[in-house]
Amino acid sequence: MIFKLSRRAAIASLAALFVASGFVASSSAQDKMTFRLATSGSETDQRSIAMAEVFAPMVAGFADYQPGYNGTLFAQGTELEAISRGNLEMSIASAQELAQFFPEFSIFATGYVHQDAAHQVRVFNDALMDPFKQKVEDELGVKLLSVMYLGRRQVNLRQTKDELTVKTPADLAGVNLRMPGTDAWQFLGKALGASPTPMAFTEVYTALSTGAVDGQDNPLPTVVDAKFYEVTKQIVLTSHLVDLNYIAFSKAVWDKLSPEQQITVQRAADAAAAVGRLRQLEKEASLASFIESQGVEIYEPDVAAFRDHVQAQYTDSEFASSWPEGVLERINMLGK
Repeated sequence: MIFKLSRRAAIASLAALFVASGFVASSSAQDKMTFRLATSGSETDQRSIAMAEVFAPMVAGFADYQPGYNGTLFAQGTELEAISRGNLEMSIASAQELAQFFPEFSIFATGYVHQDAAHQVRVFNDALMDPFKQKVEDELGVKLLSVMYLGRRQVNLRQTKDELTVKTPADLAGVNLRMPGTDAWQFLGKALGASPTPMAFTEVYTALSTGAVDGQDNPLPTVVDAKFYEVTKQIVLTSHLVDLNYIAFSKAVWDKLSPEQQITVQRAADAAAAVGRLRQLEKEASLASFIESQGVEIYEPDVAAFRDHVQAQYTDSEFASSWPEGVLERINMLGK
């Protein structure tokens, strides 16, 4: 007899398998360490859930996992410095944040470069990433363990479609679009045609509610998790960035681990990323109807016009000048 597992059942089985294998590998350790993770995401964010349900049990034999949600441990954008100073063990870091320290990381935050979640994984595991990872370890003391899929970022606006219909980048002219505060994020907002406004994630809901900003960009799961649908009227499916995060770990703490513990931590990070990726893809695929039921209009613009405009902005920018020669071509080849 052949049994067909639903995607939900497959995710549950995968998580259980990872946790079971991790427990066996780590249960002989004696001294407990503390792994504090700082994230601006909420407790119900799929990345947070995957870390709590998969990573934590797998390292439980030798480490206590202590997450801090909603920027409570360290403010968004300060986590990597905290790890570098020895004040934090882990974070969920973006390519945009890393680009503040290493401009070449802006290539991984460029609009329309990553094609999908699978492409992200191929890029992260390819040898082209080795110099990037090594530089972060050597100069910042941060080890990038795995890549997490955040989703396809869409433009989310307070105006109704009658008030503003977005078909091309020109339609976003003058729109106050909240973007995180790094240069890479702000450049992406400008490349989309908007007027980017730097703002911490924890302030976005109130800013949308009061009209301090006209909109924000995030994947649909984040729109739902943060309840942005309560204070916005439309979502434009630009899919301008297949967004990612890295599981960032203190190199100093890593070096104190035994070889067996290092293997367990790496497996735990990969497992959490894999489970979180599947859950995020499942959630992303199912949320459009829910958001529409809340009175938010969802539609697709001229994506080709956005892609051409955004990529042209990057080609002529200082960001592209920091990219190692040939890396963009190698990334593109991995997408074929």
